[in-house]
Amino acid sequence: MTLATLKDVLTPALANGYAVGGLVCLGWEDMRAYVEAAEAEGLPVILQAGPSCRKHTPLPVLGRMFRHLAENASVPVVAHLDHGYTLDECKEAVQSGFTSLMFDGSRKPLEQNIDETAQVADLAHAAGISCEGEIGFVGYSGGEASDGTDPAEAERFARETGVDAIAISVGNVHLQQNQEGGLDETRIRRIEAVTDIPLVIHGGSGVPLAQRAHLARSSNICKFNIGTELRMVFGMALRDALESDEEGFDRVQILSAVEPALKDAARKALRSISRESVSS
Repeated sequence: MTLATLKDVLTPALANGYAVGGLVCLGWEDMRAYVEAAEAEGLPVILQAGPSCRKHTPLPVLGRMFRHLAENASVPVVAHLDHGYTLDECKEAVQSGFTSLMFDGSRKPLEQNIDETAQVADLAHAAGISCEGEIGFVGYSGGEASDGTDPAEAERFARETGVDAIAISVGNVHLQQNQEGGLDETRIRRIEAVTDIPLVIHGGSGVPLAQRAHLARSSNICKFNIGTELRMVFGMALRDALESDEEGFDRVQILSAVEPALKDAARKALRSISRESVSS
């Protein structure tokens, strides 16, 4: 059994200068492809159930799916709740067998974010699992604007919440479909100067591969969340599968044809921030 907590995989990443991929899941096919990709690379992987995933599949079912994959995997697999918005939702994730909770209070006033995140961290630690918090709102491509992380607030947030990792807003955005942007390394260094726990980048798909590798090697960023670039591969592979057999209708055959491309893309994403990649 290789079920792991977030702290289990991020502590060695911080110590040894690499990062771990938090891969955003939407269904069984991508979960399975991501674990197979991690095994092929010999790397840990964080399976993430965000709001879209939970809208489609209940948390207790997702917990069983994640744990089944982890129990049969040869590499560490983290069952991670991504963007939990309420204490009750986080409690349900604990009861459903998740090994990591990400509480998102980034839209709330600082005091409220600290208080509520601390409650979730206490809940997680009492259950023997990990907690990630977010300070500084990470916006959406073409939607809500980001509110960059203030280093002084990050220091207080880390100290008063007791979280195991902090998601920060440093030029990253969710749902970005290209890698033309980049992260604000000056702000990252200012945050690192006052905190010593693993940092997390949401919206990792919009970060150029070279910068991902550079920051994994040289900063306290130990986790990149990657979803959009993998969903784009899934969508393109699905179109190709349907166009190649216009009379095809069998769901299993269609989705089976999609998985190889998704697995390859996941391998590339995981490899780009691994110890082997950043040391080469």
